[in-house]
Amino acid sequence: MSKFNLNLFILAFLVMTTVSGYAQDAAPTVEGTAMSQEEMAMQKRMMEYSTVNENHALLNSLAGSWNTHASFWMDPKGPAQESDGTSQNAIIMGGRFLEQKFSGSMMGQPFEGRGIFGYDNFRKEYTGIWFDNFATGMMVSASQYNTTTKTFIEEGTMSCPISEEAHRWFRAVTTVVDDNHYTYESYMKDKDGQEFKAMRIEYTRAQ
Repeated sequence: MSKFNLNLFILAFLVMTTVSGYAQDAAPTVEGTAMSQEEMAMQKRMMEYSTVNENHALLNSLAGSWNTHASFWMDPKGPAQESDGTSQNAIIMGGRFLEQKFSGSMMGQPFEGRGIFGYDNFRKEYTGIWFDNFATGMMVSASQYNTTTKTFIEEGTMSCPISEEAHRWFRAVTTVVDDNHYTYESYMKDKDGQEFKAMRIEYTRAQ
């Protein structure tokens, strides 16, 4: 490990173990020597990067146990296929991420999915991944939150053997309806480039 990477690791460790800060009259040290201005600036950036804030708190509205009703369209002109399921959503990593564990069915087959969603303080956006037992690839996305409409507006890519696209575009909108309901709607483009709704999931908090 290079000295730079070692120092970066030590600084990151110091951030996590001394997040309350050092005494004002004492200079912080790394490896027994006073930290340089550059190292202190790096430590400050690491603290800002790792700190849970109001953006992470928004994820609490999606946490809990949910019953789901899903509608999805393989063909935008065809009828929707529907199924019911459950979702267990938990806040993990000290409030930094939302973990989703989804169970249901799709096309008459058992369906299981996992998702991780969180706010990146450096990028200043929400980022997410999704993977399930119907695929060997992951959906990767970035989102912004609209405080007026209470929606997470998401865009990302996924691999799709049906359309033969290694990076197929999609967008999704998660709407917080109230304390006990939220919806997820995803959109894709057909072969002519026209956007269509591919899925809608209604979440109702389990009593």
